[in-house]
Amino acid sequence: MPKVKLYNVEGKAVGEKDLSASIFGVKVNPTLVHEVMVGLMANARQPLAHTKTKGEVRGGGKKPWKQKGTGRARQGSIRSPQWPGGGIVFGPRSERDYSKKINAKTKRKVLCMVLSDKVSSDKFILVESLEAKNGKTKEVTSMLGKLPAKGKLMLIGAGKNEMLARSTRNLKKVNLVNVGSVNINDILRAEYVVTTPEATDKLEKMFATTAAPEVTTAKAPKAPKASKKA
Repeated sequence: MPKVKLYNVEGKAVGEKDLSASIFGVKVNPTLVHEVMVGLMANARQPLAHTKTKGEVRGGGKKPWKQKGTGRARQGSIRSPQWPGGGIVFGPRSERDYSKKINAKTKRKVLCMVLSDKVSSDKFILVESLEAKNGKTKEVTSMLGKLPAKGKLMLIGAGKNEMLARSTRNLKKVNLVNVGSVNINDILRAEYVVTTPEATDKLEKMFATTAAPEVTTAKAPKAPKASKKA
């Protein structure tokens, strides 16, 4: 069972907390993590590039010149692809779909993998409480500066906290999310994950494996009845 140190707001270790092995002790499969990340990025992609075909470009209803007798090549519309300002052939279209299917169980498993990787590399920090009573940035900056965490940080709160959100709003390297909004992308981008025991317990309840179904024993077949003699 994995364990992590518990720190107070002064940055001193005050104890340890046991974590669920089914969530924070999962073996990491880099190939599977990469596959899910590619799928998530593809699902978030928006096909904004769009070119118009010959039928969508405005104008070009009149034939440029008559079919024969001019010595020039025959043309039917100034909006044909060979004309400047004409339609585009095989250009990008906004109807393209980049989305990929990701199984819910696979996505959940990868989320546990990236959390387990943070725990195994000592980049999962537990603090007794994440609060900012006055909503000032210096309160959170002072607390985080005392913790053994540097670089980009991901703070996971147990619930909605307006004062904490206000105090972290101006910190570019700090990303505050609630337990229900934890995602794979934010965890991978952060160097350290800072959270509380309360939020950790909620994570364990949220991603806990369902109980195994009851096993029913098959009934033994009945013995055939003996035939009556005539």
